[in-house]
Amino acid sequence: MLRAAGRATSRYLRTCTWAPSTHLVHHFSDETTIHYRTINVTAADAAGTITICRPKALNAINTLAMEEIVHAAHALDKRPDVKAIVITGDGTKAFAAGADIMEMAGQTYDEAYHKRFMEGWTGLAAVRKPIIAAVNGYALGGGCEVAMMADIIIASENAMFGQPEVNLGVIPGMGGTQRLIRAIGKSKAMDVILCGVRLTAAEAHTAGLVSRVVSLNQLMPEARSMARNIASLSSIAIAKAKDCINRAYEIPLSEGLRYEQREFWSAFALEDQYEGMQAFLEKRQASFKDK
Repeated sequence: MLRAAGRATSRYLRTCTWAPSTHLVHHFSDETTIHYRTINVTAADAAGTITICRPKALNAINTLAMEEIVHAAHALDKRPDVKAIVITGDGTKAFAAGADIMEMAGQTYDEAYHKRFMEGWTGLAAVRKPIIAAVNGYALGGGCEVAMMADIIIASENAMFGQPEVNLGVIPGMGGTQRLIRAIGKSKAMDVILCGVRLTAAEAHTAGLVSRVVSLNQLMPEARSMARNIASLSSIAIAKAKDCINRAYEIPLSEGLRYEQREFWSAFALEDQYEGMQAFLEKRQASFKDK
């Protein structure tokens, strides 16, 4: 699939003239819809949606797509009307069929090292708001890695996950070897990465990689419903909870428990804590102010 994405990308690149990436990004204003070169970005009903739009390349991820996805995520993170971010792929065939092979094929070690090739993805981890990956179709290689960068993965029934980079003589380079083992365990991760095993949506759900599996036509409604549910809660409490969960990947249990305890205590300085508990006692819906 990665090779197929590469051939499609080759045809796509021959039809495009690329300018320096710093000139390609449209900065957010008061508009509802912003168009980039490789993605579409919309904001409605408290959810920001980033749609990867490279259909001729089956939404393969290149450096420009990385820069635009990370930029858009940070722009949405700053918007007070957006409470959660959804990342998905255009069409029904692919969330993202892999990394852009045409872009990678000519890389040398010296170039990759000095350009810090694909290191920009670390910027996605700095986004405070919850990120939901709505995976439709193929999520292979870089596509699977982008999905795993999200906080929650929802998959359509036709979704397919995999890390087949060893077939190309390389290894996952956007977090695949690190995040997959944490999601599905060592043995299963080895099977997927070393043997090229692909996981169907149902298998990924059973393995713990995916949170929910829905029909294709319900994928985006389900993702937006989840975003609206998150939006109804205290955004500060949500950010604290996300931070604590992500810390669990990085530090020992004893340190994680101490970190969680401090964040729990600090929540009692929030107006939202008082409102949430008063609403519970008064048997009414809480009205959070994100303070």
